[in-house]
Amino acid sequence: MNDDGLDRAAASEMIERLRQEIRHHDRCYYGAGEPEISDQEYDRLMERLVALETRFPDLITEDSPSRRVAGEPLAAFPVVEHRVLMLSLANTYSREDLLDFDQRVRKGLGEAKVHYVVELKVDGVAVSLRYENGRFVQGSTRGDGLRGDDITANLKTIKSIPLTLFSPEIPLSMLSFEVRGEVFMTRRNFEKINLAREKAEEPLFANPRNATAGSLKLLDPRITAKRPLDIFLYSCLTPDITPDFAPAFAPSLSPAVSPALKPGVLPGTQAETLSLLEKMGFKVTPGWKVCCGIQAVIDCCQEWEKKRESLAFDIDGLVIKVNSFAQQRQLGETSKSPRWAISYKFPGKQATTRLMAIDLQVGRTGVITPVAILEPVALSGSIISRATLHNADEICRKDIRVGDRVIIEKGGEVIPKIVKVVTSTRTGREKPFTMPSLCPACGGKILREEEEAAYRCQNLDCPAQLERILRHFASRNAMDIEELGPALIRQLVAGGKVKHPADLYNLRLEDLMPLERMAEKSANKLLSALEKSKQRPLSALIFALGIRHVGVVAAENLARHFGSLDALRSAGQEELQKIPGVGKVMATSIESFFQSGKDIVEKLRHAGLSLTEQGASVAQGDAGVQPASASGDGPQAKGEGMLAGQRFIFTGSLQHFTRTQAETLVKSLGGTIGTSVGKSIDFVVAGADPGSKLQKALDLGLKILKEEDFRQMIENIRLP
Repeated sequence: MNDDGLDRAAASEMIERLRQEIRHHDRCYYGAGEPEISDQEYDRLMERLVALETRFPDLITEDSPSRRVAGEPLAAFPVVEHRVLMLSLANTYSREDLLDFDQRVRKGLGEAKVHYVVELKVDGVAVSLRYENGRFVQGSTRGDGLRGDDITANLKTIKSIPLTLFSPEIPLSMLSFEVRGEVFMTRRNFEKINLAREKAEEPLFANPRNATAGSLKLLDPRITAKRPLDIFLYSCLTPDITPDFAPAFAPSLSPAVSPALKPGVLPGTQAETLSLLEKMGFKVTPGWKVCCGIQAVIDCCQEWEKKRESLAFDIDGLVIKVNSFAQQRQLGETSKSPRWAISYKFPGKQATTRLMAIDLQVGRTGVITPVAILEPVALSGSIISRATLHNADEICRKDIRVGDRVIIEKGGEVIPKIVKVVTSTRTGREKPFTMPSLCPACGGKILREEEEAAYRCQNLDCPAQLERILRHFASRNAMDIEELGPALIRQLVAGGKVKHPADLYNLRLEDLMPLERMAEKSANKLLSALEKSKQRPLSALIFALGIRHVGVVAAENLARHFGSLDALRSAGQEELQKIPGVGKVMATSIESFFQSGKDIVEKLRHAGLSLTEQGASVAQGDAGVQPASASGDGPQAKGEGMLAGQRFIFTGSLQHFTRTQAETLVKSLGGTIGTSVGKSIDFVVAGADPGSKLQKALDLGLKILKEEDFRQMIENIRLP
């Protein structure tokens, strides 16, 4: 049918009809797994919808199927405060643990027998989806249970998530509700993604859950849309069945949605909720079951443990919930987990084999990782011949020796690891492992820094690290060579045309023209960008070198203080540590870097790069170092200078800021950023999982700020 003669009214009617038809086929294909039309027919429907919406852009709505991938990449994820806490579940690992759980439940309820619902514990990423008037309006991650990241744009790309609900089964009172579930990736799709990444020479995902988490945290939803993600929903929260649910809008029926709503009784049990979710168009985990009494639950767990491999996706256990919502409310919850639910984790599958050798791999960041070479053994449907050993400390802690009989287990069902050594079989011929002092890839010096378990190769010319080094060298805060992308870097390294960052500046047109997807115009554009980068400031060049612990702020301070790369190269640790923000760890790293690559300065000078800071007073000491401003020479922000003389350091994961945003705020107010914990630090801002920096700060008696304290400090300063 030709749409050329359509007026706006007719177009509106046809657009709505197309949307309903596409939503129906989405449910058939992604929900029920029973497509009614071919992919080509589906594509034609979508193409026709997009064409009509393009002609009549004022008719486009956010819940249109065409809007699953739209908009530009995000700068960052906003923070969402959960209306109802997203609690984690307590774990159990045995029949005895389940019996104890049942005893606690029955004691809390005063009843002899309780009905439970058993559901698959999908190994994915927990999310919450919020609907208003039947339309999907917001999706977020679990985060810390109180707050998560707003990943609405990425969740919209998952076609099994309905953007609009129009099921006749939705109770009238459910104008505002949330559903929660687990986003996951099937094993088959995971293998396809990793195969494609391997061909593109990109880092492989460790397991399907890792791939899922990485996909949901991409800032560009167009990339997420290319990842085959799916979702199972397991709970529904409404004002009527959730006492602390707080709707953020005034309920009103939308004419477009009201026919889908009808008077109805809200579910009173978990089983009824799962059935309602299916009728509303959501996917729920297959094989869920109502069990009368704990023995039926135990039998169900044993049954699933045997047939878990038959599933297309990974599960790491089962979730057991009291079925009745009234009983759930009676039992309540602790600060960490509900008393009415528990997670039963399957025991890890293990095998015994012999450790034949320990190989050393050099990663893109220079980390030397020991890998166990095993006598091949079958485990969980695959033949295992290698296993991670993590680091030298782990080998020492477990006393792992070459020639040992070892027990291996698949961590997260994917990555094999050595659990322990069978010491009773030792003969005395087993060989203890010692980390070498030289890099196995290049023979360069290996350094283990304070407070780190990893050993790193310090050689800038190490071939195992070259691609990573070149990517960093060309990045925006470094030499800013936008035309030098990952694919081109791979070709230059593979062809032996670039063995060092300085070699980039020796490239000629005839070197570039034979490369794949490289026309003369593109080649000349790259050569111009390389020539332009020679005049980048000294601070950018210092950062581009990729010296461990030297970030953008430290590079700026070093450039101001020394004024030239030659002066920085010649500096000793004592002089380096006089600079604000440079502690012992960073000073050691800088000194070691230039000792390992003694010809680096000459190579860069010969390539024609500027090795001095224009207008700088060379090596003027502390007087020449000023706090870095986040906004350059622009207008001063409110509160400018209020943190002057104050030095901050951040540790752990922040919920309301990215690390860069937090540091930028400090700098915009006149403060400086430290890189290592020492007595010169005024404030240590501790987020989630802060690590060893926090303990060191406590030992030194430094001022510790929680993220909320830091946030309040900044807000108070910036108030008018």
